Amino acid sequence: MTAWDDVLPGRHGPIPVRRYQPQAAIAGPGRAAALVIWLHGGAFSHGGLDQLESHAVGLALAAAGHPVVAVDYRRVPPWSWWRRPRPGVLEGIRYPVPVEDVIDAVAALRREADDAGRELVLGGASAGACLAAAAALRLGAERGPRPDGLPLAYGTFHAALPPISRALRARIRGRHSLMQFRPSTVERMNRNYAGSPEAMEDPWAFPGGHDLSGMPPTLVLDADRDSLRASGDAFVAELGKAGVDVTNEIVPESVHGFLDRPGTPAFERGIGRAIRWLDRH
Repeated sequence: MTAWDDVLPGRHGPIPVRRYQPQAAIAGPGRAAALVIWLHGGAFSHGGLDQLESHAVGLALAAAGHPVVAVDYRRVPPWSWWRRPRPGVLEGIRYPVPVEDVIDAVAALRREADDAGRELVLGGASAGACLAAAAALRLGAERGPRPDGLPLAYGTFHAALPPISRALRARIRGRHSLMQFRPSTVERMNRNYAGSPEAMEDPWAFPGGHDLSGMPPTLVLDADRDSLRASGDAFVAELGKAGVDVTNEIVPESVHGFLDRPGTPAFERGIGRAIRWLDRH
C-alpha cells in the first residue's frame, strides 16, 4: 500500500487530498473495488489529513483493497463550546464553501472512478458525515456526478439536535455524560458553520429533517454512548421514509470519535463493519 499527497481542482482553489493505493484491489467477480472519498470530522472547524480519523481510516480501507482519497476541505473558524455566536452573518469561510470543496472533489474523482470501472463511494465521520450527505443531496438535486454509496460514521445531520430517546439517554448517563454534545453545543457548532440564520434551514447545509428521496445506499454507523446518535437515529428514519436503502449499525460500548482511536476495539469493530458494507455494496 502506498500513500501520497495530491491536490484536486476546486472553485475556491486547489483542494489538498491524500491518496491511498492498495497493493491489490479486492472485489467481487467482474468488478473493481470502489474508490472511497473520505472526509474527516472536527466540528467543521478542526482536523486535517494527519488526523487519525482521516489517516488511520485511509490506511485501513486501503489495506482492505479499496483505493481512498481523503479530502482536506476548507474549514470554518474555531468556535466556543460556551459562547453563542454573535447574531447576523458571520465573516470568513462558512457554508457553502466546505461542502462545495466536497462536491468539486466528487466531480474530479467521479471521472477517475469511471475510467477505472469503479463505483465511487463518499463517506465521512461526524461533521464529515454531514458534508458527505449534504453533498450527495445537492448533487442529486442538481443532477451532478453523484456517489454510488454513503458510509457515514457518527454524523451530525440536523441543524438542531433531535430529541434524545429514553434508550439513548440511558446509555449516556453518569460518567458517560461528560463531554457529550448537548443541544446548545450543537446549535453553537452548526451556527458557526452555517454563518447565517438562513443557512441553518438549508437542506444542503444540514440534510436532516428534509426530503432525502433519491439518496444512494447509505450506511449510518453510530456510537453506542454518543448523544449525537439522536441525529443518526432520526436520519435513519428519514432515509427509510424516503425509500432509501439504509443500513444502521451501532458499535457497542463506543463513544463519539471512535474512528479517531486506531488500535481500540471500537475502531476495529467500526472499520470492520464499514469494510463489510463496502464489499457488499
